[in-house]
Amino acid sequence: MEYILDLLYLYIAIYSVYFLALALKNLKDKPFKIEKRYSQYEEKDHLAVVIYSHNNKATLESLINQIKLQDYPVDCFKVFAILDNCNDGSELIFNTNRFVNVINFKDNGTLGKDQSISLLIEQLKQDQWIDSYIFIDGNRSISTDFLSTVNSALVKNSVLSGETLMMTDNLDIIDSIKAVYQKYHMNFIRQARSLFGLASQADSGVFIIKKEIVDRIGEVDFKSIDSELKYSLLLSKIGYKCTYNPNIQTFVNAEGYIFKRPRLSQRLKLFKNCIRGIFTKNFVFTEHVFSLIAPSFWVLVISYLGLMKHSYRYYFFVDFKVVLLTFILLIAGFGISLINSKLNIKEILLLCLYPIYSLGHMIKNLPPIRNLLAKIGEGRVSNEKDKLSIDVVVSTGKSDLPCKLEFISDKELSKVRFIFKNKKYTTGGHLRMIDALQELKSKLDDYGFILKICNCCSHFTSSVDGSTNMLKGVCNCDYPSPSIKEPKPTLIWNSCSKFSPARLNSLIEEMVTKGSED
Repeated sequence: MEYILDLLYLYIAIYSVYFLALALKNLKDKPFKIEKRYSQYEEKDHLAVVIYSHNNKATLESLINQIKLQDYPVDCFKVFAILDNCNDGSELIFNTNRFVNVINFKDNGTLGKDQSISLLIEQLKQDQWIDSYIFIDGNRSISTDFLSTVNSALVKNSVLSGETLMMTDNLDIIDSIKAVYQKYHMNFIRQARSLFGLASQADSGVFIIKKEIVDRIGEVDFKSIDSELKYSLLLSKIGYKCTYNPNIQTFVNAEGYIFKRPRLSQRLKLFKNCIRGIFTKNFVFTEHVFSLIAPSFWVLVISYLGLMKHSYRYYFFVDFKVVLLTFILLIAGFGISLINSKLNIKEILLLCLYPIYSLGHMIKNLPPIRNLLAKIGEGRVSNEKDKLSIDVVVSTGKSDLPCKLEFISDKELSKVRFIFKNKKYTTGGHLRMIDALQELKSKLDDYGFILKICNCCSHFTSSVDGSTNMLKGVCNCDYPSPSIKEPKPTLIWNSCSKFSPARLNSLIEEMVTKGSED
């Protein structure tokens, strides 16, 4: 037992000193400021800007316009837009636009970011003109000096990730806490590690890499947050560490941003797999591997409390005062880390709530709790005899948010489940699917949201076809061509770029009118 306590103290004491060193290093971010100041004077690389979009029409159009306004020579970059099974009319943006090379994947389902980008990279392998790739999500915004900043950062680094800035207004308390922690992690942990010359995790939302590295590895790996971590370790191992650069900034609406963090189980698994390879001269890779087991706040606090109590009462290989000193170093490091983390008073208070959220998240993911929740979920799904999942868009009045609808036939009743990020709302059981959808529409309307599907569109007319659910209808809009004289058949969950919101109760009134006519 004594040996275990000894090893535990060495583990957290080393991390406490390391944390303090990061905090002190982060106070001196002058290299980034100098690089930003002289970014316009670097020799220009040939850049391939690859935008991935899945139903991001509003933000995608804005991003394309921002790229057109870059202060970077237009003959030194190409733009490729990947439209992955978009049903929001994104392709209409490029009807008269030859500035962008469009790769439109349709009619084969949603491929996902990893597969669709891999297909494009395969096509571009033989293009010797390209020096570097810039991968960016279609829900991002950038400033006019974005490409110049990237080009300047590529002088000293071959692989880069950037800072994601998001608006934290209109978020609930949980998402606000996660957003603030993300900001703190970028402005402190990632920036300080970069100043020390250490590796950071790749972020597929904004990721820059030299083409020669992609050609050597053969691919990028954007399947999930866990695969991005694995890919980052591979880059460190072969001598091309991913470097975080706060000058490379993208902006995103927080509603469209998914907060992701690699699972503890995945980090431990990667650490186990990499431990044999750490005995190498490649210090960056070795440190990157050990960063996988960086302790959480609760591990540190509980460990220090237990060790201080033990060293005060019983014999320990170091004195109680030494344990207390390293704990004070950790607290001092946290205080210093706040100085250059760009957090205001409200955000600091939210950051202090992160350990509480973290504890709840840990409890939720304990094997017994996780298995119990999984069984409850299985029981719920097992009663759902039939389920259809559809990608949809909800308008907030200012922006469009990608969501999902699930049309469920449950014990001869119909329900509609609305899914946004990790939040779900399921309607009550109704005899008809159309009534379940009406309940959902009313619920969203209470919050000022509009579901952009045919059933909520003024151009849509339902078809009384004798079926219970009334899923069919016709579109009276002249899209896609004024030459089409007959109304186009459609389904209640379809969508198009000509969406026009209908009055909330128009469908019910229409059904009543048709019923009286019959």
